Amino acid sequence: MQSRYWALLAAVLLAPALSAVQASSHREAPFVTKYPQVDATDFYAFMSYEPGREDYVTLIANYIPLQAAYGGPNYFPLDSEALYEIHIDNDGDSVENLTFQFRFSDTLPADGVIPIPVGGEMVTSVLRNIGVISAADESGLNHQESYTLTVVTGDRRSGPAASVINAADGAVSFRKPFDYSGQKTFGGPGNYEPYARSFIHDINVPGCEAPGRVFVGQRNEAFKLALGEVFDLVNLVPIEGDSAPGAGDGGGFPSGITQDPARNTLAQNNVTSLALEIHKDCLTGGEDVIGAWTSASLRQGNVLNPEPTFNTPEVGGGAWSQVSRLGAPLVNELVIGYDMKDRFNSSHPSNDGQFLTFITNPALPAILNLLFLDGVNTLAGASFTDLAPGNFPRQDLVTAFLTGFTGVNQFANVTPGEMLRLNTMITPTPRADQQSLGLAAGDTAGFPNGRRPGDDSVDIALRVVMGVLCHDLPLGTNGDPLNLGLCDPADAPTGNQPFTDGAPISGADLNNSFPYLLTPYPGSPVGAPLPTPID
Repeated sequence: MQSRYWALLAAVLLAPALSAVQASSHREAPFVTKYPQVDATDFYAFMSYEPGREDYVTLIANYIPLQAAYGGPNYFPLDSEALYEIHIDNDGDSVENLTFQFRFSDTLPADGVIPIPVGGEMVTSVLRNIGVISAADESGLNHQESYTLTVVTGDRRSGPAASVINAADGAVSFRKPFDYSGQKTFGGPGNYEPYARSFIHDINVPGCEAPGRVFVGQRNEAFKLALGEVFDLVNLVPIEGDSAPGAGDGGGFPSGITQDPARNTLAQNNVTSLALEIHKDCLTGGEDVIGAWTSASLRQGNVLNPEPTFNTPEVGGGAWSQVSRLGAPLVNELVIGYDMKDRFNSSHPSNDGQFLTFITNPALPAILNLLFLDGVNTLAGASFTDLAPGNFPRQDLVTAFLTGFTGVNQFANVTPGEMLRLNTMITPTPRADQQSLGLAAGDTAGFPNGRRPGDDSVDIALRVVMGVLCHDLPLGTNGDPLNLGLCDPADAPTGNQPFTDGAPISGADLNNSFPYLLTPYPGSPVGAPLPTPID
């Protein structure tokens, strides 16, 4: 009877915490599920590790979660009524100093939708694309997407704004490639990536002497997660096998989870990336650290056209209202209370004090303790009384999520606020040498010093909430153990254990050049091979 009570209590507690965890930030709050076109999925900010581009910062904001590659006939256009933004704080007050704004537009061919002769009549095509598409010939495409890019200095709504210019032709409008509907549409396998890369634009950013780059288009989902098992009340032991207490002597967790790429249930899913590469000198202020986050906003008022056309299915008006926000991964999913997730999405980093209790007194470690205390003790032959850290308030989490780390990515004068913080003076680690656990593995160029696509943010987040920052990390001279002084090892009895979801990722899984994320998975043929990295 008691075991049934605990199982029921675990289900009640865990259901709201996990019902929003569809990958890093996919469908993470109830309201944003109604608007997938403006749902941010992942945000990356890192020093470019493409050879020869080490002085540049790459910013990637992914939108539209869980794209099934075969999702025709319309596929995944961005919202022409929305405002997509990437914000930069360069003085530590958790307020934007620079904002890059993307606005999208949809157009039909100049002569109208491609007609087809049918029984003596010319009938417009019923599909978005008809005919093979390439970088040299898009005449078979009925629906094209373009965008403008604007940089705003100071307040994102009232600061002075200037257009970013296409360095090739001086235009202020940029094209976006058609999604990877399938191999036949692009003339066979291997043709989509050259087509997509023709939409990487060199740009001139007002106030910046160094030219940058921009790309907006579909990419393969870089985030990896054992999604099904996580949703099934964490139907796995979230500690790697044979590497818990007793590791190295044949002990540990013989029934713990093994690392298996097949656990990644997102392998055939795509996302839409808004990617920028800007020279670091054009982003920093008086310090070398920047804070960054992405957001998407809609007009407060929206009126549906009762007789919609392609150009005017709806009309929006009123002030912009933020509906999506993302800085560090998994914060809204695993830290913010279920009833406050929509509030977090609409909030600004400077107002994050309202969420402080969720960080200083987090629920997830208590849930994991409830689910796995007995199992961990049995598997490890241990006698833990509590798996969760007990150092309340959790200053280690305040540092990780709200302030950054002294000497790594913290501003000299910092206002706590949730965002990615990146030290632009830390040399990027080449792809082949990157450690997927980032800072926790001694790789100071990785998460939470910014975030690279190859950083295993699920494993890092699990280990951070369970107290890894209370234990020695390989951050001393020559990688010697160093304690950050945020808490004591005794505060986190399992903080030095290899918590994991068992779905591995590394820098080697990604491309070695901008925009880094892989070629999208094709909508056809069925069973097409997964995309592979490009050097």
